[in-house]
Amino acid sequence: QVQLVESGGGLVQPGGSLRLSCVASGSISSINAMGWYRQAPGKQRDVVAVITKGGSTNYADSVKGRFTISRDNAKNTVYLQMNSLKPEDTAVYYCNKVPPSRDWGQGTQVTVSS
Repeated sequence: QVQLVESGGGLVQPGGSLRLSCVASGSISSINAMGWYRQAPGKQRDVVAVITKGGSTNYADSVKGRFTISRDNAKNTVYLQMNSLKPEDTAVYYCNKVPPSRDWGQGTQVTVSS
C-alpha cells in the first residue's frame, strides 16, 4: 500500500501562490490517475485537479486557469502549483489516487487571508 505525505501549505495573502508536494512511499508510475483533493471546514472533500499516467490533466471549474497539477514519476511526487489564490481556496489539501483509495494522508493546510 502506497503511503502519501503532503506538504507545502501555509498562510498566504489573496493573490499569492503556493506549491504543494505529495511524496509517495512507493512508485506512482503505474497509477493511472493521481489527484489533489481539498476539504474546507463543514464541507465534503472534493477533487480539484487530476493527472493521468499519460500526463493529461483535468481541473475543477473553480481552480481552472489558476492551479496546475504535475507529476514526477522518478521522484514519486505529485505537485500542485496554486496561483492567484482566493479566500475560498482555504482548505486542507490531500493527494490520492483517482478514484481515491481509502487511505488518506494527513493533508496540508492552506489558508488564504489578508
